[in-house]
Amino acid sequence: MDKNQLKKISRLLRYLVLTSTTQAGSGHPTSCLSAIELMTTLFFGGFLKQDLKDIKSIFNDRIIFSKGHAAPLLYSLYAVAGGINIDDLKTLRRFGSTLEGHPTPRFPFVDVATGSLGHGLSIGLGMAMGIKLKIKNSKLKINKIPKVFVLLGDSEMAEGQIWEAMDTASYYHVSNLIGIVDVNRLGQQGETKEGWDIFNYQKKAEAFGWQTILINDGHNIEEIINAYKKLTDTINKPTLIIAKTIKGKGISFLENKNGWHGKALNQEELQKALKELGKIDLNIRGKISSPEKFPAKRENNMNNSKIINILQKLENLQSKNKSQVIRPKGILSGFYVVSSNNKIATRQAYGEALVELGEKNPNIVVLDAEVANSTFENQFQKRFPERFFQMFIAEENMADVALGFSKTGFIPFFSTFAAFLTQTFDQLRMTQYANPNLKIVGTHAGVSIGQDGPSQMGLEDLAMFRSLLNSVIFYPSDAVSTKKLVKIMAENDGLFYLRATREKTPVIYDENEEFKIGGFKIHPSKNRLSTKKFLIITAGITIFEALKAQKELEKKGYDILVIDLYSVKPIDKKSLNEIIKQYQKIIVVEDHYPSGGIAEAILSSIEDFTSVKKFIHLCVRKIPSSGKPEELLNYEEIDKEAIVKQIINNQ
Repeated sequence: MDKNQLKKISRLLRYLVLTSTTQAGSGHPTSCLSAIELMTTLFFGGFLKQDLKDIKSIFNDRIIFSKGHAAPLLYSLYAVAGGINIDDLKTLRRFGSTLEGHPTPRFPFVDVATGSLGHGLSIGLGMAMGIKLKIKNSKLKINKIPKVFVLLGDSEMAEGQIWEAMDTASYYHVSNLIGIVDVNRLGQQGETKEGWDIFNYQKKAEAFGWQTILINDGHNIEEIINAYKKLTDTINKPTLIIAKTIKGKGISFLENKNGWHGKALNQEELQKALKELGKIDLNIRGKISSPEKFPAKRENNMNNSKIINILQKLENLQSKNKSQVIRPKGILSGFYVVSSNNKIATRQAYGEALVELGEKNPNIVVLDAEVANSTFENQFQKRFPERFFQMFIAEENMADVALGFSKTGFIPFFSTFAAFLTQTFDQLRMTQYANPNLKIVGTHAGVSIGQDGPSQMGLEDLAMFRSLLNSVIFYPSDAVSTKKLVKIMAENDGLFYLRATREKTPVIYDENEEFKIGGFKIHPSKNRLSTKKFLIITAGITIFEALKAQKELEKKGYDILVIDLYSVKPIDKKSLNEIIKQYQKIIVVEDHYPSGGIAEAILSSIEDFTSVKKFIHLCVRKIPSSGKPEELLNYEEIDKEAIVKQIINNQ
């Protein structure tokens, strides 16, 4: 397409952005106007290669609007390309429309949700790495590796995660990752830190090992074309295109004017702007160039429909038969303590499970934040170095790179200490809107890690992951349950979190035990006919304290039923409530802060509180310190002694 045609499309795009945002009554038109020539030339100048009829093909280039508030421009581009009808733009920001205020995968040409600034480059990095690995694994001979283009706003260049991504992209020589910075000078309020100093951006990017291409006039089609022509597959490094633009470009009363960010024009202002735009060719269309394709099995993006169905089934679980008293035969796990020497940490079992899964599934990849020798991911690293990616101590970047990998058909596992995952909450929050297929493991959870002290103790992680809408949370207690739950994570799409402990624990389950999403195991008392009944609900490290308390209290004639709630979310509510009706006195024990953990999960699952005579919650209520694990469990009153004391005092 020649320059004149591109200019006409740019004018049409300005018309579409302005009219759609005015009709919506909200939006960010000025942020769109500054990037129009950059995106018009990319989409319709022959540089972006996509098959709109097979948009998830591994052979397509990808485009991510990291500056997600420019969504009206993205939708308008695909309207002009024929991906959607022009009239669909009238539904912008309306309830039920796929054209949301910021992009989400509800819009068919979007892979991930953006809008929380700073995430897009990391996601693009993961996608670019995934594309290269997928093509390498498929042994395809391809002339041009598909590229991932990421449109960045200059304001978000202040986000630390951007530079984490840039550092990692340079380290891995991800040459098919292209960042495009729209340097329009104005942020939400006032000038950005660098203003229009594109040379300072250049110095920073080159210091991080990137190739840079400067565009002095980001509205000059010819200069933009020449810049894109410099993108070649021969330079073994990522590229950052830095373009000086004008916010509100094309409308004189908006150009380079502060105070217009996030404001749609009213009807009077719109008419004034349209008059200034002049004649618009409403019928002109652009065509996105098709990618080069090779015969290969195409893999669509993972989605979490399967896990959502499981969640819904558990939520709506109804009994076909009348409730019956639960009997030990056939449904109780038994307490299989082998020998005191047969102990293994759940974090180690996780590492072993990864290797076993990696042998069977070439789509499993593992990302680490420089703690692989503690999380035991180094076992996978040794066996499959080509599928192991060191993200160093940059957890936010790691989370989004993993999401990017998942969007190219891989199954990413990533882990670090549970405490450090809390800094990835914004990334995980946004991930839930992107149909994620992520497997996350937090190790060194709770005060039971001991001497390292409170900065290393994950005590908020269950609350964080429970707050994510369709997350699944596992908290295994031994090696057998860990391995089986990791396998479930790999075999089901969705957002999974597994909480692992540092200390070695006994093996309490037989290899033939079955585990499932939403399940729990019950350990019965020998005194089933006793009237001194208590139900202990726990998981992970404190299951062993509960079982020790059970053994001691059995000698005193108590019927103590212990539930191992290895699936913290979802919970089989029907089965749980049947048990609660029989026991009525409940003690929840957890190595977690009071808010958001197992106790609140149980409380939200109880259907009839009239059957509950006692509800006691033992958890971490004091600021912990360094010490031996057993000292800290005792100090926080979540050990055997605390459980026994509570039961005797509340019988």
